[in-house]
Amino acid sequence: MRSQRLVTFAVSLLALFGTAAQAIPIPAPPQFDAKSYVLMDADSGQVLAASHPDLRSEPASLTKLMTAYVVFHALQDGVIHLNTPVTISAKAWRMGGSRMFVNVGSQVSVNNLLQGLIVQSGNDAAVALAEKVGGTEGTFVELMNQYARKLGLKNTHYVDASGLTSNPAHYVSALDLAILSRAIIKEFPQYYHRYFAEKQFTWDDITQMNRVSPLFTDPSVDGLKTGFTDKAGYCMVVSALRNGMRLIAVVMGTPSEAARAVDDEALLNYGFNFYETHKLYAADSVLTKINAWKGADSSVPVGVLDDMYVTIPKGGYRRLSAALQVPEGVIAPVKAHTEVGTVTASYDGKVLAQAPLYTLKAVPEGNIFRRMIDSIRLWFAKK
Repeated sequence: MRSQRLVTFAVSLLALFGTAAQAIPIPAPPQFDAKSYVLMDADSGQVLAASHPDLRSEPASLTKLMTAYVVFHALQDGVIHLNTPVTISAKAWRMGGSRMFVNVGSQVSVNNLLQGLIVQSGNDAAVALAEKVGGTEGTFVELMNQYARKLGLKNTHYVDASGLTSNPAHYVSALDLAILSRAIIKEFPQYYHRYFAEKQFTWDDITQMNRVSPLFTDPSVDGLKTGFTDKAGYCMVVSALRNGMRLIAVVMGTPSEAARAVDDEALLNYGFNFYETHKLYAADSVLTKINAWKGADSSVPVGVLDDMYVTIPKGGYRRLSAALQVPEGVIAPVKAHTEVGTVTASYDGKVLAQAPLYTLKAVPEGNIFRRMIDSIRLWFAKK
């Protein structure tokens, strides 16, 4: 139980960043012939540039990002393992389009199927993994849509695991793809780094190159995926890490394979040239303390449970501000990780990020004398 009065106060960020030069001017984002695009910072989740970010588009093989995400969850939950053998069904073997070229009735490990899915964009690998995790591809697709809802993807719906089928009910948006890619990178870094940067994969004596062409031209790029159909156009999601800052660029519906690479690189350069990302607060660091009325301790530390980042124009430290809103106190007993307030980061008065504040330790009820004294204090405070 918290006291009724909330207190809002500013927090100085100069101790974090020190003095800085004036923020550089930010030009308009690059413009190019694409149906939609999004540039997102992977740590803060802030969108730095966008054009029609919520436009529903056919994803083609970008569908396989969600297929991989669901398989990663199955690995994390112990449903399958990387060395689990998968028997290739006739349905998987018959898949057209881009393929890994697995043989019907053969057994292929989950690890190799993930390489076939991500590096070779194999539709056969997508169906084989879907059948292994879901029992049927239809059941697996239900899982894909459930995870889409959990991630808050408002303009995404799947009807298959490969993206090969053209169906009006099968769609994504550029923003949703950025959110999904960020989830893959943040939740499954071990699988992200293992598979998405792999430049080629050989199966059954057939070597295929990764279609994410910036992997071969930009050493900062380490994923993610391409897609193409006549209706979708040329699409690509890439992520790059430069000087500790990671960006995700999504382009949808470009006119050529070369264009999607040039456009994604233009977005990355724009973000890295004009923005910088900072960790404002580390997880479990103490931001303030509030009273612990009737507790064994007189106060309880408060902070964020996850690292909090903001992305701002380069050199714009002095225009960044933060404010905490917390109650004057809480009444013991208090459990650890009890939500008690919020922290808000703003740039030139515009809110960039907001996160809940939690108690960072438990405070048990105090002795009878402490409870009596604080009861009297609280009674007078209400007067």
